[in-house]
Amino acid sequence: MTYDRQKTVEYARRWAYGRNPDYYIFDDMGGDCTNFASQSIYAGAGVMNFDPDDGWYYLSLNQRSPSWAGVEFLMKFLTENRGPGPYAVVSPLEDAEPGDIIFLSFSGKRFEHSTIVISNNNGDIRIAAHTYDNFNRPLSTYEYSDSRLLHIEGVNP
Repeated sequence: MTYDRQKTVEYARRWAYGRNPDYYIFDDMGGDCTNFASQSIYAGAGVMNFDPDDGWYYLSLNQRSPSWAGVEFLMKFLTENRGPGPYAVVSPLEDAEPGDIIFLSFSGKRFEHSTIVISNNNGDIRIAAHTYDNFNRPLSTYEYSDSRLLHIEGVNP
């Protein structure tokens, strides 16, 4: 299946400065960035993965996978997913496309923040994110020690 990058960006635009009432808000539980990234990706993918061990899904606060709202878990899911849902590969930052996801490390020890790519204009990468709510923010304005771009290649039915 095709990943609809435009729907992902439209969702991110709609909810960058607000909270979709269909989802729990994780601001007081370590941040809402990966929850927002998952919501945005789901808007473009349209398929969740309900595998109880390695899936990516959200039904409620108590019925969700760790990968829905956890940075490292989402990275693992997207790069290792062979079942239903989106799948991605680690790519150079300059290859960022709208709808891709960039993870940031501020500590240099682990990745701590998830952002959705809105545009890439000759290396001027713009992102949307929650926790530090933004839309169309230049990636270059973040102070981070490491980044990882996951290019979403498609969606398994």
